Amino acid sequence: MKIVIIGPAHPLRGGLAEFNERIARAFIEAGDRVEMVTFSLQYPNFLFPGKTQYSEEEKPSDLSIDVAINSVNPFNWLAVGNKIRKMQPDLVICRFWLPFMGPCLGTILRQIKKNKHTKIVSIIDNIIPHEKRIGDRAFASYFVKPVDGFVVMSRSVETELQTFITKEQKVTYIPHPIYDSYGEHWNKETACKALDLPSEQAYLLFFGFIRKYKGLDILLEAMGDPRIRALGVQLIVAGEFYDNEAVYHEIIEKHQLQEVLILRTDYIAKDKVGAYFGAADMVVQPYRTATQSGISQLAYHFEVPMLVTKVGGLPEVVEHDKVGYVVAPSNPKEVADGIVDFYQKNRKAEFKKGVQERKADFSWESLLNGIKKLG
Repeated sequence: MKIVIIGPAHPLRGGLAEFNERIARAFIEAGDRVEMVTFSLQYPNFLFPGKTQYSEEEKPSDLSIDVAINSVNPFNWLAVGNKIRKMQPDLVICRFWLPFMGPCLGTILRQIKKNKHTKIVSIIDNIIPHEKRIGDRAFASYFVKPVDGFVVMSRSVETELQTFITKEQKVTYIPHPIYDSYGEHWNKETACKALDLPSEQAYLLFFGFIRKYKGLDILLEAMGDPRIRALGVQLIVAGEFYDNEAVYHEIIEKHQLQEVLILRTDYIAKDKVGAYFGAADMVVQPYRTATQSGISQLAYHFEVPMLVTKVGGLPEVVEHDKVGYVVAPSNPKEVADGIVDFYQKNRKAEFKKGVQERKADFSWESLLNGIKKLG
């Protein structure tokens, strides 16, 4: 099968690019021919709060990546769409994660559709974004119309998507596969040495870009709980600020958290990701809203227990009292209760065993098969 994957890929960085490159390799391993088409300009500055959108890593030598799409140039959308249309792929897979991309990607797909041969499947991360803007629904509606079938990775997105599509358009739910492209597991001693941290210390981990919806402020409030202070636990915050730092530093000052925090608030390079998970006893995701989360699938890969909030698809993949905890959102006390229970009852080994048992449910093969059935 000839497949074109449209979405972030090298030289762009981040979880979407990593996911798209990983699924491209899975299709190649299955015997398919794969071309990737990514962005020459992904976000205008007002939509990108980080330091850079671009990776410092070398271009993957095993993937064919065309850096072609300009997200704000309609003439470019027509040109890219026509180029892919003439390629006559059997299947186009297009990621959708932000309504801003609706006009660009929707126009490209409409041009491809004119060849009356290519089936179009979209992997929908969010149809309604965490941080809403005027025009979101109109842009998302424009995108979905030329798509034949959709893959969603959480039931909440599936429910939201039903309000955008027709009865003829098919939807299938497949959980986010495990991010298994980040190397081998690190033992704690090696991980801590790489991070210049004492290995005898107990660590929690908050990992990934820091945005309001991810609830780091809630976790910082929980870290001020006297019971956690008595445990002597430290929190590693590993990820770049995509939000106003001052809000978080005010909470740190209020609770005098400086001694229990390790702030590594730069972009975490791929070859260092395993060290952070290797050092951690538990990953904490105190999200206010969520669909699915690549962080949970990193934790599964590195076999680290999790504490998540009961939002979006997180409870679908993190089974309460089996691989970790599911607590109420926006509730620092419940977050603190879970952390205290974890350490006081010494549940790390029990939850790690649960994580190991559940890993098999999140395979790339399931995702590939689901996509091909839609196409």
